[in-house]
Amino acid sequence: MEGRRGGSSSGSYSQIPVRTGMGSVNSPAVSVRLEAYDIGEKKCISDVRRTFCLFVTFDLLFVTMLWIIELNVNGGIQNRLEQEVLHYDYHASFFDIFLLAVFRFAVLILAYAVCKLRHWWAIAITTAVSCAFLIAKVILSKLLSQGAFGYLLPIISFVLAWIETWLLDFKVLPQEIEDENRHQSIIDTSRAPLLGPGPLSDGQFYSPPESLAGLFPPTDIRQTQTHPTHSLQLSLLQTAQSDDSDSSFPFK
Repeated sequence: MEGRRGGSSSGSYSQIPVRTGMGSVNSPAVSVRLEAYDIGEKKCISDVRRTFCLFVTFDLLFVTMLWIIELNVNGGIQNRLEQEVLHYDYHASFFDIFLLAVFRFAVLILAYAVCKLRHWWAIAITTAVSCAFLIAKVILSKLLSQGAFGYLLPIISFVLAWIETWLLDFKVLPQEIEDENRHQSIIDTSRAPLLGPGPLSDGQFYSPPESLAGLFPPTDIRQTQTHPTHSLQLSLLQTAQSDDSDSSFPFK
């Protein structure tokens, strides 16, 4: 009987589930996501902003390469440098288009890589200046009579300026705002309780042993006080009910 009692009690303890809140279950995942965002914040520059700065650098290098090719094709680099730089002529020189690319590079890198601005006013200035200068140069100069480069350099410089504007206004700034909002929402979620306490399982309720007054009539209870056999059966019944066993105990 003692062995049965010990086995039933150990089984009842093993069947009691341990309730854990949803916050404790999801807290490792939330902490991992917070650590990932913290690592992202520690970067000097975001990925999308770094891509924009790389494109600005490409703008400068591409226009410089085209200008060098134009110098080499039209009579040699040294001679053409003297004509276009030392003897600068607004109507026939491509040197000002190269300086315009340098201007865009300097302003945009200073504004969005060094100062890390989150506004479009810097790109608006560079694009407006580039468009106004290129349109005026095409109208007033004689570049169209100097071959393919008279068309190529102004058009490419114009297109690159507008691509930079599109990248910043539609990619860089919206993506950074979205990342910041997502980071803030994760922080708020981690600080607040994720879910309320769940419902208690059946194993968490304690049912005290029922009263013996309803199981035996008054005559039987008086008999148990006088007969040792009935007293033993009554004590065994109390032991079985205190162990919260589902099996019934037979009486003879």
